[in-house]
Formats: sequence, structure tokens, C-alpha cells
Amino acid sequence: MTTSLTTVPLSDVSLSRFKDFLGIIAGQTYPEAPSDLHQTVTRIMMEQVLQSCPIGKTGRILDVGCGQGPALDVMREKGFQAVGITINEEDLRICREKGHEVRDMDQSFLDFRDGEFDLVWARHCIEHSILPMFTLSGFHRVLKNGGILYVEVPAPDTVAHHERNKNHYSVFTKSAWISLLKRTGFRVAWDNNFDFTLPAGPDTYYMFVCEKLP
Repeated sequence: MTTSLTTVPLSDVSLSRFKDFLGIIAGQTYPEAPSDLHQTVTRIMMEQVLQSCPIGKTGRILDVGCGQGPALDVMREKGFQAVGITINEEDLRICREKGHEVRDMDQSFLDFRDGEFDLVWARHCIEHSILPMFTLSGFHRVLKNGGILYVEVPAPDTVAHHERNKNHYSVFTKSAWISLLKRTGFRVAWDNNFDFTLPAGPDTYYMFVCEKLP
């Protein structure tokens, strides 16, 4: 017999412990200035996503885990309305100094209306989730029907050993990510690997373009 959170009532003590745990996780975030690699990949993939899945200049975009704003910079250049979220104080400050709309918000607990966005941009953020299926369900909720989700994550067991990063909690295989995306209501329209070489050897990122099914 199996049980789940839906069949086991959570006491006030359990909820309090969970909130305390979330506080510990939030304290482990770190600011990360955009590198040349990440800025280049952001621009390339933004072009591809917007060309293959046009959303129109009035479309709303959510940049999840926006960091110090590399994707927000590109979105603004292209004339799109975008809002970023992060829970790192330095990233919030830098983005706001650049004039971006950014909110202090955890990716797993989105405080937005249902169907508010045309595109959710989630590049190198969901590996930081302790609740990836729940987090993906939140992305699904805030997207319009037919809306687009872009997910990019590091592959496990490369020379970079992303699974050992103290702030990476969900570094899975490609097949595991595809399964989670499908189970949370997305159609994986396109997936690819971005392979590149670090001084220590080869590394890989997984990329997914997904559509919200009605």
C-alpha cells in the first residue's frame, strides 16, 4: 500500500517544519553574474523560441529565476512585457537598478493569476527546486492554454557534476524531465542537447520547448 500527501493530513507542526526547511533553502541561494556562455545561450534560445512560437508584442512573459537579468535584458530589447522572479536579494537589487519589473518570489509558489502569461522562461532554475513536479504544475497554471514553456537544465554526471552543486536539488536525466513535463500537462514540442566543452571536459544542458495543453 502507498500513501501520499493527499491522503496523509499535515499537522500544524509538520507545516511549520516545512516552512522552516524552505527558509533554510532560501538562505542557500547565491547571486551569479551572467557569464559570456549564459548570455550567448540566452540570446540564441530566445531568438529560436520567439521565432518558432510567436506570442506578439502584447504577450506577457515570466522569467523564472531571472538572476541579474540577462533574459530580461533581451526581452526588453525586443519590446516584450516581462516580469522576473528571484529570491536572491542582490539579484533583485541589480535587476531593479536596471529598470526591470522583478518580484521577490519562489518559483514553486507563484503569486500570479491563472493563465496570466503567454511564455514562461525557465532557464537554469528548476534544478534548484525541491519540488520539481509541483513547480512545473505552477508553471502550467499561470500559462494560458496553448502558452509556451521553455525549460533548460544541466545534465547529471558530466565533468561539471551539477548534481554536487549545493544549490542544485533536482538534477535528472532527460527522460525523467520529459516524463515530469508530460505528467504536469505539457506537450514537449521540441527537445535538444546543448553540448559544450569546459576546461575539464564536455558538459551538457538539456533544452525543452513545451506547450500547455488545455
